[in-house]
Amino acid sequence: MDRSTVHRHRWQILAALCLSLLLIGLDHLILNMALPMIQKDFASTGTEMQWIVDSYTLAFGGLLLLCGSLADRFGRRLLLILGMVVFLAFSLAAAFSTDPAMLIAMRAAMGVGAAMIMPATLAIIKDVFPAEEQAKAIGIWAGSAALGVPLGPVVGGFLLDNFWWGSVFLVNAPVVVVALLAAVFLIPESLNRDHPGLDLMGALLSAAGLGVLVYGLVEASRNGWTDSVTLVSLGVGALLMAGFVLWERRTAHPMLAAGLFGDSRFSGSALAVAAVSFGMFGSLFVLTQYLQFVLAYEPLTAGVRLLAAATMMIAAPLSPKLVERLGLKAVVTAGLTLLTVALLLTAGADIDSDTQVVWSLALFGLGMGLTMPAAADAMLAAAPSGQSGAGASVTDAAMQVGGALGIAVIGSALANSYRDDLPDLGHLPAEAATAVGDSVGAAGAVAEGLGGEGGRRLLAAANDAFMAGLVDSMLIAAGVTALGALAAVVVLPRRTAKAPAGVTGIAATEPDGAGEQRPVETARGH
Repeated sequence: MDRSTVHRHRWQILAALCLSLLLIGLDHLILNMALPMIQKDFASTGTEMQWIVDSYTLAFGGLLLLCGSLADRFGRRLLLILGMVVFLAFSLAAAFSTDPAMLIAMRAAMGVGAAMIMPATLAIIKDVFPAEEQAKAIGIWAGSAALGVPLGPVVGGFLLDNFWWGSVFLVNAPVVVVALLAAVFLIPESLNRDHPGLDLMGALLSAAGLGVLVYGLVEASRNGWTDSVTLVSLGVGALLMAGFVLWERRTAHPMLAAGLFGDSRFSGSALAVAAVSFGMFGSLFVLTQYLQFVLAYEPLTAGVRLLAAATMMIAAPLSPKLVERLGLKAVVTAGLTLLTVALLLTAGADIDSDTQVVWSLALFGLGMGLTMPAAADAMLAAAPSGQSGAGASVTDAAMQVGGALGIAVIGSALANSYRDDLPDLGHLPAEAATAVGDSVGAAGAVAEGLGGEGGRRLLAAANDAFMAGLVDSMLIAAGVTALGALAAVVVLPRRTAKAPAGVTGIAATEPDGAGEQRPVETARGH
């Protein structure tokens, strides 16, 4: 396919890429809606249920940097197609799983497919769009990636109201088929023909480091921050990632250009992306419980409320224009400030009404729509063109690690505050008291079993305790996004300027004194 044809079809190509991303976003929360049905069918233990969710996150987060490097070396279109095939095949297998172990394995394999898809999409955008349109395209990309998350409960609620739990996996099939056909017939192959070969040690260190780090965060959300497995995993993960950075600085052919994290555009934007993901995943973790357990909404009704965050689709197209006028620092700082205000509003949620939460979600969507496209474009612009896949994978890794950290920290704060605020449960049987202390959802089930005035008092006490936890957790989330805004003020370049040679995108801001030789980037037809 020649370049003029690619240019004519660039927006159709973007639509196909966004379909792929929408699926990945959907998968973050859609499964949560089906867990009660799965647990009933399989009689699963609590540990098995947790790993059905976490196996996907672990594989996805751990393999992002490796997959980005593979895309640069062997072809971004090739990795995208392989990723979609893997995601589709194991989605179908997951739908017909016969036991928890099989479903855990299928979910992990889906995470591998997602890790192949996500960095390839962003790198392909850099290849098929001219410099003046890349920021707009990345804005749409970022909006699609984030929109799938609140859509998950809506789609999941509808499917579970009408079909069995496997339908939450089968819904992937038609979307993947359409995106796959578009990839085969529309997307050109692109790769770095001067790629020196895989940095095997760097690939091993990055995969092991990210994987162990994400595992530690998963354990923290499940067993607490003082658990020995949590502490060891986080420590080993941090050491492995430090080893990765040191290796990349010394090796002759690194996965990521030497000094890339010293570029203020890149490092500052990575911090911003992580802060946004922390706030988004942490707050949605709390709000899905608030809507379903405290306000007692059905899954579909609760999911529709979360769609208020779709305001990100309004702000995302505006982000590149604002960066051109005001600069990267101003836009990212403003977006993170809006997120902080939204989370503070969420902390004032009403136990009887969702009005304030809906408004805060709408504000959150605006802040996310401003921040994510600007930060993602800055990171891609800072990466050498021959390493756009690896650069994109860092963006995705920042999202995944930030999200996992958000769920771990916010989940821990919510659980601790909830337990501390519960009244004395000595009048309940030991098993019932343990269940009530575990979660507000379990407390609702115990209260229903008790019935009468005693059940109503227990439910009211559990809801009050949950709302105390919501306040504490949202204040922590707001603190993290506020720190992200402060980091943006301190780290990001102040103004945008004309891009130096070889750098594309609106976020090509004032150079930081590190001019790099960029490898030749080539595209080939098919």
